Amino acid sequence: MRRLFGLLAIALALSSSACARPIGDFGRADPDPMHDTVMPALGTGRALLSKEPVSAFNLSDEEREMRDRIWHYLIAPHAFDWFQASAVELQRTRIMPVSSKSLLPVDRYYLWLHGERFASSHVRYGRIEDDVTVDVELMASVFASICAVLEQDRQRGVAANGIPDLDEGTKGNAAARQSENRTQIGWFVSAVQNRYDSYNYALDHLLVETPHVEAIGVNGALSELAVYVEAARRGDFCSGAGTRPGRGGGVALPSRVLVQERPAKGS
Repeated sequence: MRRLFGLLAIALALSSSACARPIGDFGRADPDPMHDTVMPALGTGRALLSKEPVSAFNLSDEEREMRDRIWHYLIAPHAFDWFQASAVELQRTRIMPVSSKSLLPVDRYYLWLHGERFASSHVRYGRIEDDVTVDVELMASVFASICAVLEQDRQRGVAANGIPDLDEGTKGNAAARQSENRTQIGWFVSAVQNRYDSYNYALDHLLVETPHVEAIGVNGALSELAVYVEAARRGDFCSGAGTRPGRGGGVALPSRVLVQERPAKGS
């Protein structure tokens, strides 16, 4: 017991400087022994001591894929918040329990945009639109990966309940894995809502600080993201409800007053 807590203390000390998970192409995680083996082993020990559901089953390819894809939405590299990224990694590896308290305050993204020295005030709008668009572009694959895991859990439940004389240990591992998957999916839902709220906050405040016509494009991108956020909140990952709509420049928040381009004189 003492040895385990000693190792946990070492991991927590490392987290302040080296805990952030390496990032590869398209915002996905790079393989790394510390983050893929050492820290998860420590986290499993902590979870067992805390009597949280822990499955001894191997992760399926689909479960591993879902976790890797969800991870993009749990961190905010564009806000340069190293502590939040470290807290997320400690939760991902279960050294800390998953908690909504690690989500960024909704004003953090705007404060970063406000404080960053951009060449033009127009560029801030472009940065929001780019960040939102990346989130939208990756969303369909995340939904597909979650749907695949939900189907596996359904099949797992059918098999666990339908196989005669299945031992209790295997049934317990199946139930624990289903619980672990639900936690991951719930974490994703909270994270995408947090990102959407943060983008909305930033756009609303930029409209007051530096009003520009580029707000219309940002608003359209947010409308696309809103489709996925609402589907995720409903748990609707498999029906196609989150399929990306065509760009229509719809209003993400009906109460928002958007900047309109003034017509040229004489027109």
